[in-house]
Amino acid sequence: MTELQISQAYHHACMSELRALKPGNVHVFADGHGMTIHDFIKSADASAAVIAQPGLTIGERVFNAVEASRNAVGVNTNLGIILLCAPMIEAALNGQSNLTFQENLKSALNALSVQDASLTAQAIVLANPAGLGEVSKYDVHQQPNVTLLEMMTMAKERDFIASQYANNFSDVLEFGRLRYREGLAKWQHANNRGQNQTWATTGLYLSYLARQLDTHVVRKYGEPLAKQLMQEAREIEVSYWATENPKLMQKQLLAWDASLKQRKINPGTSADLTVATLLADFFE
Repeated sequence: MTELQISQAYHHACMSELRALKPGNVHVFADGHGMTIHDFIKSADASAAVIAQPGLTIGERVFNAVEASRNAVGVNTNLGIILLCAPMIEAALNGQSNLTFQENLKSALNALSVQDASLTAQAIVLANPAGLGEVSKYDVHQQPNVTLLEMMTMAKERDFIASQYANNFSDVLEFGRLRYREGLAKWQHANNRGQNQTWATTGLYLSYLARQLDTHVVRKYGEPLAKQLMQEAREIEVSYWATENPKLMQKQLLAWDASLKQRKINPGTSADLTVATLLADFFE
């Protein structure tokens, strides 16, 4: 695949996620958390311009994309997206044609270096995500002495994005992508209006929310509130996936969206995983 194809695929995944109604996050139906949809569009534009450049390491892809996004909007809009997409982009850009995408991704993750860890730590500090703090085994404010894969493996129990590095993105590739495909098939009757991808994306997001604790919420507010969020999501997800016309759920989803934003709850990890799944579906 070419640099341009991959850059466009990444940008398309970012924009497709924004078009879907994702309660608690910024989307075309509503801004939130002091950010607007234009912030996310600018971030997608800025990061897409650099993340797929040839000749870069994964750490360089992460840092350059975060820096470009930060310069464009001045706030952290897409750190998690970049952390998830950079290894997949590396696998698609430089993988061997005789291997599957997941095999190439595993090779890319196993080749991660200490320098990749250093650049990623710098990118995390630059983005300054909510809930960032010191941990016992590793602190991104310190110079790493482990590879990026080792760094992420250390964090896998407290960060669901880090756990994707540790499990070769199995949640994205083996759960998320299949769930998204299920949604495309279920609501294929909406395809002539170009809506089935959007409704499938909303369904995917709700499934991530219902499946595990959103670690962005855990970092900001603790596990009890994250469990409450997951329970709310499970109730809505059941109704959503049971309907033949997701548009009938729009009023309920918007009401929950308003409630989450009023409570300042932003399920950012689930949104990041949604973007990564859309990109993985393209690469697969």
